[in-house]
Amino acid sequence: MRLVGAKGEQIGIVSINEALRLAQEADLDLVEVAPTARPPVCKLMDYGKFKYESAVKARESRKNQTQTIVKEIKLRPKIDPHDYGTKKGHVERFLKAGDKVKVTIMFRGREQSRPELGFRLLQKLADDVQELGFVESQAKQDGRNMIMVLGPHRKKVEGNKAGPQQAPKPVPSPRPPASAPAAAQAPAPEPSDA
Repeated sequence: MRLVGAKGEQIGIVSINEALRLAQEADLDLVEVAPTARPPVCKLMDYGKFKYESAVKARESRKNQTQTIVKEIKLRPKIDPHDYGTKKGHVERFLKAGDKVKVTIMFRGREQSRPELGFRLLQKLADDVQELGFVESQAKQDGRNMIMVLGPHRKKVEGNKAGPQQAPKPVPSPRPPASAPAAAQAPAPEPSDA
C-alpha cells in the first residue's frame, strides 16, 4: 500500500504490517483514504480529530446556507379591489422576509376563455411590488391555473439584516434663523400689576 505521513509527506509503498508499526510509533491511526486506487492509499492521522474537524466544517457550511422558501398566493380573475390589496400586502410581506412568492390565478368555467384577465392581474401585481422583488418566471397558463413566480431583490434582504440605516443628524447653526420674527429674539416685557 502507498503510505502518506501525518503532515502530508509521501512515505512510499510499504507493507500493511510496516504501516501499522509506523502508526503505533507515531501514536496515530492508519486510515485508508483511497481503497480503489492501485496500490491503495493510506494515511497516518488522528482519526478522532479528523472526524471532529469534518463535523465542524459541515456545521459551518450548513449555517451559511440560506433555505429558499416558496410561499404561494392564490387569486381569482374577478377579485375585489380590497381583496387584491390584502393579497398584495401578503406578497409584500413575503418578499420583505426574503421568500419567493408563487402567485396562482385560478380560472373556473367561462373564465378559462379569458386568460388575458389573469395575465393583466399578474402584470399589475408585478408592477405594484417591483421595488421589493422581480419576476423570476413570467406568467404562464398551466391547465386551469396561471402561475408567476416573484423573487426578492437580494440587496433589500441583505440591507435589512445589516440593521436600520440611520439618517445623518442636522448640525445646529450658530446663528439664529433669519426668518424668525424680531419679537421672538428680543425678551418680552413683563406684565405689570397696575
